[in-house]
Amino acid sequence: MNRNLVKGLRAAWELAEFRDGLRHLIDLDEVAMLLATLAVADAERDGEVERSLLELLRSALDRAEIREAVMLLLERDEVRRPLVAATAEPFADRPALAAAVAAAAEDPAVRREVRAVLDDARARALIWAAVDDQVAGHRFGLLRRAALLFVRHPGVRRLAWTLHRHGVLRELRRTP
Repeated sequence: MNRNLVKGLRAAWELAEFRDGLRHLIDLDEVAMLLATLAVADAERDGEVERSLLELLRSALDRAEIREAVMLLLERDEVRRPLVAATAEPFADRPALAAAVAAAAEDPAVRREVRAVLDDARARALIWAAVDDQVAGHRFGLLRRAALLFVRHPGVRRLAWTLHRHGVLRELRRTP
């Protein structure tokens, strides 16, 4: 297991606010459903696990306590830095992308805009609709939802601009 990930998660666990937010996330029925899904054969499991995890994340982010716990992961240096290092590891073949993501994570403006977007219920609803379109393979629906996000939610535009400034969007467009 990635040492940076473990270090970041241990630092997060030591924060009482993170543990309190996490308590709201753990629903034994949902965990049982995920375990049952994982028991299915690999070919059938992939889409089902993805849908289950997305549904868990969707319901979690609707709760203020959990959004606060997520934001603690980004806002506390002792938690964010090892987690960013752990996230950069899979991008070893794309060092420019890893550097752009790390630079964005260190920018307080990016963290402020992420918080603003996560706190806006209408923006979250559009983001989840776009995710649903992506999973279902509805390219037109995804593009329409993305356009609506940019038009209706200035925080999304500001977040995209700050990510663009750090080169994240450019590096995501590049093919490996």
